[in-house]
Amino acid sequence: MKAVIDTNVVMDVLTNREPFVGSSESVLSLAAKNKLQAAITANTITDIAYLLRKHRHDLKIVKSSLASLMELLDVIEVSKDCCVKALNVPLDDYEDALLAECAGKWGAELIITRDLDDFINSPVKAASPDDFLKKHDPSSTDGSTDDDASSDLEE
Repeated sequence: MKAVIDTNVVMDVLTNREPFVGSSESVLSLAAKNKLQAAITANTITDIAYLLRKHRHDLKIVKSSLASLMELLDVIEVSKDCCVKALNVPLDDYEDALLAECAGKWGAELIITRDLDDFINSPVKAASPDDFLKKHDPSSTDGSTDDDASSDLEE
């Protein structure tokens, strides 16, 4: 399965955000085990860098976390064509519309996000980390992982 990971799911892991970190970490763990082909968009990386810098205040840690993230996940280009087409995606938030458009172009079957209400009219179906795990990896629904994919990300 191909899935695009929304910023909030990655930030759950990078900032150890409770109560969401367990399920979000399990999603990234599936990507680390090659059980999920997961990606983020190029503009998501800049958003994460900005948010993580505000949270961590240490550029070296931010860059290390970003490097680890880019080793773990594919990065989808954000082209002019996607930006233009996103204007016609029936979502209220342009950033979400752009994510949905890029996800569709990449061939994603799913967007994994905690902001499900923002993706109600998305051309690519959205699921929460918990719902995704219940359907695709029932052993992870307790939030625990046997392979901590986030260890490199949280330095």
